Amino acid sequence: MRQVAARLGRNVSTISREVARNRDGQGRYRASTAHASAYERASRPKPAKLRVNVALRWRVEQDLGKNYSPEQIAGRLRADFPDQPEMWVSTETIYQSLYVQSRGALRRELTAHLRTGRVLRSPSRKPGQRKNRIPDMINISQRPPEVADRAVPGHWESQCCCQAA
Repeated sequence: MRQVAARLGRNVSTISREVARNRDGQGRYRASTAHASAYERASRPKPAKLRVNVALRWRVEQDLGKNYSPEQIAGRLRADFPDQPEMWVSTETIYQSLYVQSRGALRRELTAHLRTGRVLRSPSRKPGQRKNRIPDMINISQRPPEVADRAVPGHWESQCCCQAA
């Protein structure tokens, strides 16, 4: 594995994980099977976790019915099932299951239990406004020419001033 890793320019642990993940029934690694499996794992769209895992969906629905927030539910699931990652869910997954029609594994009426009381998700920005705008931002293409020669230490991009010369 070390020779393969060196030849491919990868870490040995990466090669080890790849081989372990894609062994067949007899413990052999087949590149063609591994490729097909990787393609299948990466395919989009993936089925929604709350649609596939019935026990998880039931638990999330029960907790939403008790007026727990998605943040509380996600945290509680990690505490209650520390050794079962299939029973963990992110807050965004819960919100998407409630609000996004194609991901809708949870019952729509559970949105009434959310603290905001919103039935539809609304963007926090105004129409036409770009996200994360920096006020009075100067584009990198508009910077002064003296920056390009890097003569002034403050103009050194991506370099730490703590490095020894």
